[in-house]
Amino acid sequence: MLGEPVAIEFANTTFAVRGRPAEGLETPEMLTQWLWDNGFEVREATRRDVDAARTLRAAIRDIAAAITGGHEWDADAVATVNAYAASPPRWHELAFDPEPHVVQRSSGNPVETALGVIADNAVEIFGGPLRDRLRACPGPGCVLYFLTDGRREWCSKPCGNRARAARHYARTAGTARTSRTQHPRPS
Repeated sequence: MLGEPVAIEFANTTFAVRGRPAEGLETPEMLTQWLWDNGFEVREATRRDVDAARTLRAAIRDIAAAITGGHEWDADAVATVNAYAASPPRWHELAFDPEPHVVQRSSGNPVETALGVIADNAVEIFGGPLRDRLRACPGPGCVLYFLTDGRREWCSKPCGNRARAARHYARTAGTARTSRTQHPRPS
């Protein structure tokens, strides 16, 4: 977790490990755990829920890629996010035990509700001023998105460290090759 809004964290459940794509929502258990870790009271997801989550995630990532890449938005991706945001009906209730707090209620199942909340968050980000802060991480092999504060360049410190190390290696490797060709070793 990078501390991003829930829609961006959700988009980042597709990530890279050593430059290779990795899937963070492979099983119903993984989806259940991710939703639980992000504050959704989901006790058990199904294979169908995983497919629905991946569909929403793909749409969010398509829109994020269009925004960060300066491309035209895909109408199907927008329609998918809007469809998830529209269902199921949700509302907030005030609870008072053990202390006052807000509870999310819905007429749908817990996973549908969670996906609806995630889609709502995506609509707020993509349709509002946060859209201008959305970035794709430029780190080598990274596929994550984040919201910049103006100074932040990478999704995380480790990603920034890898990028700096790669730049340093490229500079020093180029310098070493140049010095070898200019000053060949004696035989």
